[in-house]
Amino acid sequence: MIEKFLPKQLSSEELRTLLAKIIAEVGAISPADIGKVMGAATKQLAGKADGKAISAIVKELLAK
Repeated sequence: MIEKFLPKQLSSEELRTLLAKIIAEVGAISPADIGKVMGAATKQLAGKADGKAISAIVKELLAK
């Protein structure tokens, strides 16, 4: 019932694409830059994605 009133959550693919763009914008290149990325990502994606999901994908993308 409550879900229809909440903002739509991003799919995993959409989230991955947006996070890759945010990583490029802040110039993050290593796992040491997770803090910079998380700060920007949580502001831009507030209400659109779970913080745990954001963190997991950011860690994955920066580990490459």
